[in-house]
Amino acid sequence: MAGKTKKSIRMKQLAEQPKPRKKRKPMTAEQKAAAVERLAKARANKKKTSGPPKNVHPNVAALPDENLMSLQSVRGWIKHNKELLSEERKSLRAGVKGAESKVANIEGYIRNIEHYIRTGDWVDWFYGKEQTNRIRYKCIAMAYHFEGPHKGEPKRDVNVVYPDVGLWTQEMHEEYYGAPEVSIKPKSKKRKKA
Repeated sequence: MAGKTKKSIRMKQLAEQPKPRKKRKPMTAEQKAAAVERLAKARANKKKTSGPPKNVHPNVAALPDENLMSLQSVRGWIKHNKELLSEERKSLRAGVKGAESKVANIEGYIRNIEHYIRTGDWVDWFYGKEQTNRIRYKCIAMAYHFEGPHKGEPKRDVNVVYPDVGLWTQEMHEEYYGAPEVSIKPKSKKRKKA
């Protein structure tokens, strides 16, 4: 038993000792000049090839910095939400009610922003630093009623942006289609089964 103890102590000592580093041979003046030349050439090539990162979609990279959905502003949203996420994780560990759903919401939002950067498609219902703005639909091809009292007229939905009228509001919808008919159904009494 004592032998095993001495052996394990010796193994620990060997593991703690740093490996001896092999000394380099000193470079000659010619080798130093060649290394400096190679390094300068590599730095020049790096500057030439710099551009948008490869993991960024070209449409996102092409947006100017002043645009709301530009790469710079969207990365700022990611940074802000990661800070919020760390705070919410602390509250989750502390057992605060509702913290788990907030953590899941922020994680999903960060994933959706990163998806936008990779693909150029925004897939979340909300956008902005704190998800304060709601996405609106934009009609790119008009649809028309096929039958009924509005036959041949364009179909419209509330909160959709159309090329001819802009944002379609609830008031415009009621004026266009008329007041919605409300039918009141009589309450049916449920009978208890014996």
